[in-house]
Amino acid sequence: METLRHIVLFVHLIGFAVLFGAWAVEAVNRRYQVTRLMNYGLLVAGVAGLALAAPWGIEYDLNYVKIGTKLLVLIAIGALLGIGSARQRRNGSVPPAIFWSIGVLTALNAAIAVIWR
Repeated sequence: METLRHIVLFVHLIGFAVLFGAWAVEAVNRRYQVTRLMNYGLLVAGVAGLALAAPWGIEYDLNYVKIGTKLLVLIAIGALLGIGSARQRRNGSVPPAIFWSIGVLTALNAAIAVIWR
């Protein structure tokens, strides 16, 4: 069971990497756009994260405050991606504040995962 949990954790990390990597590519190219790949990364990271929050029969207790905080940040990222996509369709670009907030919140979510024990 622990091996399966590690596989789901790996998929969760891949989802984060896709989201942050797609954002970083747009930031480096100064295109300030929301891409479909960012949405896919968010979906993969979110579904795998919810699967990780389930009790897996592990020996230690899960930190539900940390899980809830990460879920709130993930929802905020999703909201910003949705707002950014709508603005992009309407105006052709995403406001820089929304674009940079997506990257900062994505990095914050990873920092919470690594630093908070």
